[in-house]
Amino acid sequence: MFRNLRKLKTPLRSIIRLHSDVYVCPEKTSCKERPKPMTVEEAFIKYCIIPDVICDVPRAFARVCFPSGKFAIAGNALTPTEVKDKPSVIYKADEDCYYFLFMVDPDAPCRSNPKFREWNHWMVGNIPGRDISRGLTLYQFIPSAPPKDTGFHRYIFLVYMQPMKYSFSDVEKLTNTSADGRGNFSVRDFAYCYSLGKPIAGNFYVAKYDSHVDKVYASLGVK
Repeated sequence: MFRNLRKLKTPLRSIIRLHSDVYVCPEKTSCKERPKPMTVEEAFIKYCIIPDVICDVPRAFARVCFPSGKFAIAGNALTPTEVKDKPSVIYKADEDCYYFLFMVDPDAPCRSNPKFREWNHWMVGNIPGRDISRGLTLYQFIPSAPPKDTGFHRYIFLVYMQPMKYSFSDVEKLTNTSADGRGNFSVRDFAYCYSLGKPIAGNFYVAKYDSHVDKVYASLGVK
């Protein structure tokens, strides 16, 4: 069915956990100035991820941290330069179960005309527990690359628990050297096809064009 689908730098004291929420406190921000963290439901509805991408609220926030030391935190603004490398994604998991990870952009090429919704940046299945490195990479990671003058794009991470281990033999494997086959993906349809149920974790950030996008395009052969 899907064959044609195309050293943390932030000090630990700056990471404040509130239940399942993760908040990074800027060094020069007083506690009185710190905004109240949104719940998962509030964040995913405020940024229209529900219903643009999924119908159900993830159970908890996933902890998404990039090698730059930056975190994805419920729609915070990051730059393509800050998120150019593959992040770590941490979530509550049963070590005896398999999980599935998506990273998608529903705003391609722009939010006002998302004709390529969703653009799939990264997809890994058969993840044993939380060890993404041991999962089956179906789509290799491609960094955020919002086109110039298209404003902020939402970049969404979603984690599902698989009912079983799959071969995914009907899913074409995509590398990070081409943009072919990435657009017009549907997390909702894929999750339904593989009986993934509701997301068990998720998080997201927003980003708009900076000069690093040109390097991403060059690596993909896009002019």
